[in-house]
Amino acid sequence: MLRTTLAGLRLHKGRLFTTALAIVLGVMFVTGTLVFTDTLRHGYRTQALGGVDRLDALAYVEEPGGEKPSGLGPDTLRAVRDLPEVADAAGLVHGTAALLDERGRAAGQVPTLGLSLPEDEALHRYPIVTGRAPGAADEAALLTSTARQTGQGIGDEVEVAGADGETHVFTVVGLVDGGVDPELNHRGALFYTPATAAELTGRADYAEIDVIGAEGVPQERVAEAVRAAVVAEDAGAVTVATGQDYAEELSAAAGLQARTIGSALLLFAAVAVFVGALVIYNTFAILIAQRRRETALLRCAGATRAQVFRGVLTEALVTGLLSSALGVAAGVGLGVAGFAVLTASQAETVPVSPVVGPVSIVAGLAVGTVVTLASALVPAARATRVPPLAALREGMVADVPEGRRAGVVRVVGALPFLTGSALLCAVALRGEPGETAMGLAAAAGLLAFIGVVALGPLLVRLLAPVFGVVLRRAGVAGTLAADNVRRSPRRAATAMIALTVGVTLVSGYSVIAASIEQSVEDKLDRQFPIDYALSRYYDDENAGIPGEIAEGLRDDGIFTEVYTTRVVDAEVDGVTVPVGTVTGISIAEGGRGGDVEGDLDAAVEGTAVLKERVARELDVTVGDTLSLATHDGERATQIVAVVGDDTILPGVTLPERDFATGFDRDADEMVYVVLADGVSGERARAVLEEAIADEPTVALNSVGVIKEQYTAILDQVFLVVAALLGLAILIAVFGIANTMALSVLERARESALLRALGLSTARLRVMVGAEAVVVSVIGGVVGVALGVLFGSVTGRVVMEGAAVAVPVGEIALFVGTAAVAGLLSALLPSRVAARASITASLAAE
Repeated sequence: MLRTTLAGLRLHKGRLFTTALAIVLGVMFVTGTLVFTDTLRHGYRTQALGGVDRLDALAYVEEPGGEKPSGLGPDTLRAVRDLPEVADAAGLVHGTAALLDERGRAAGQVPTLGLSLPEDEALHRYPIVTGRAPGAADEAALLTSTARQTGQGIGDEVEVAGADGETHVFTVVGLVDGGVDPELNHRGALFYTPATAAELTGRADYAEIDVIGAEGVPQERVAEAVRAAVVAEDAGAVTVATGQDYAEELSAAAGLQARTIGSALLLFAAVAVFVGALVIYNTFAILIAQRRRETALLRCAGATRAQVFRGVLTEALVTGLLSSALGVAAGVGLGVAGFAVLTASQAETVPVSPVVGPVSIVAGLAVGTVVTLASALVPAARATRVPPLAALREGMVADVPEGRRAGVVRVVGALPFLTGSALLCAVALRGEPGETAMGLAAAAGLLAFIGVVALGPLLVRLLAPVFGVVLRRAGVAGTLAADNVRRSPRRAATAMIALTVGVTLVSGYSVIAASIEQSVEDKLDRQFPIDYALSRYYDDENAGIPGEIAEGLRDDGIFTEVYTTRVVDAEVDGVTVPVGTVTGISIAEGGRGGDVEGDLDAAVEGTAVLKERVARELDVTVGDTLSLATHDGERATQIVAVVGDDTILPGVTLPERDFATGFDRDADEMVYVVLADGVSGERARAVLEEAIADEPTVALNSVGVIKEQYTAILDQVFLVVAALLGLAILIAVFGIANTMALSVLERARESALLRALGLSTARLRVMVGAEAVVVSVIGGVVGVALGVLFGSVTGRVVMEGAAVAVPVGEIALFVGTAAVAGLLSALLPSRVAARASITASLAAE
């Protein structure tokens, strides 16, 4: 029986090609993802360590970017250096110093960091990859990611705005790799000598003290000595760790980032494997149906049901193993190539070798083989039920149309899944937006998809006549194509489901992205009906936008509204929270667009309006009285309203007069402007830029730019999703092609008879192509319907009060893509059908 099975494999190797290709693609994605993730994790670990592996101990505060003194001052550093267990130590200055662009404005949306870099390489917290460390007051080193963004490099001069308000010029002498530090890579950074960094950032303390131990002293003893010295200096809540322990902590954090990326990629790999499983199942189901005579002959020759079952599974096992091996080899190359592409634009980093572990190889082989075997189980079981004599009489029987009873069974089987999906959607929509609601929406989508799979043949029978009306206008070929789909609904449904998966996910994400984009735009238009906004990069109490800037804009005449917010950190009921006011508009106007509890119009002297977040933090509500610590003592204030967190109002908003008498603050936190009718955006921007010309760290933004930023992020994610799901659609195309090819082989005599009756080869090819297009478009339409439905639900549970937006143009493009996929899948099968010999096909039994 084994020899018979292997002989059958050799005989039908052409028919199994698409099955093998589906396995190869799925396994390639799984293995490639694992190799990519392992290499990424190794690269993250290497970059995360930076210079930590050279250090023996570190003393650091938990929030190095905070504006409050860390307690690690010069006295603490001297005490650590004086320890006999310490050979040398350096303090890491960590503050803000904005890099300026060619216009003299702060570069980017957030100010760059200013850090110190000692000359001794052994004490470098972040390694230099090119050049050298700054050795003079007018020298600086650039973070590699900052250098890539600005286009600056070694030998260039850069301008930096210091905490003293002056502009300083530095020559770049080195490039520093910040690894995977999220704050450094988000904000950008420049490195200076310790003295220059302290002067430039205005920081007199250190965020971290890095220590090299004396020769022969273990790291644990060095850390214990440093801990004792830090406590003796009363440095506050400071953590002291050995270099090895800190390196392991950074490595674990970096591994978590790699695992997060890997998990996202594996989700797409799972989609590819699932689609491949559908293709494999469909292929084996058709092959078993076409080989009924062969199976019956084996049964007549003495083969038992168990032997037939094992024979089919053996065929699947051999196909799965060989295809998985090819997929693993291709996946290793894909993973290595993917990482190479990722790091191609980051040449100035520590080089990392590819990591190909045994888990990646074994997992790829196991996934491909197990999925193939599982997909072949049902066809194998069907093969054992073939009655030998009946099959010999029937010959090659095509799909038999299902009767009414079978349709009822399918509806009954799908009903529990569809009902469960509807209930989960209702619960998700009634609950609070968040991860739980998103999980419920995802589960609802899965249940609905299972129900649609069960109803697949019925959907084909219902939708095929709709397309048949169009196809009949194409003549005899179109009419035959429509009839072929209707008489084999189960086969068509199985073929289309693979495509439906990809279209569902892509269209679902497009609805989610469009809904979020529309919701953000609506919120901005409703809550921030402005044209431009000014904000300060620095957020400490001593910084802000000078009040005279807003006054000058009000006098300019080209703005109908100029209003601001002013904020200080103050104690309210013993808790430090942001307290502020609005100028140029009333508190009621400032709170527009948000949910309100209470009466904003009641905000008069002696009252306050709170944001929901602050109200929860203070555990107060409308009608309660607050105790504010002002510069002239405690002041009682009654809460008259609580507004949503997405308004422009400060956390605790006081009437302008109450704020002015209680706090010494005339600088603005934000300045908002609305253009007068007929004033162009170019003119307004020119006026605003002139107004802030002497304030390089004041940023000028427009609502349009904010919208574009949201749109750009969503578009980038969509491109990634579409590219990754393109693999699933590609597999689905091969699956439809495989189904059509096997269908052509099965209907060889029928096609020959049609040609003998006068159907031309061109019309025969049109018939096969039209049939594939109908199957693909039906799959695309079903996928779009599911994607729009559950994309809308997910959009509502992702963002509270989200508007539902359906991108009609993109949806039409997806359906069109499905039609093109059908045409492509029919190219080879239609050619085979057209080139087949009429006499040979009619003579075949």
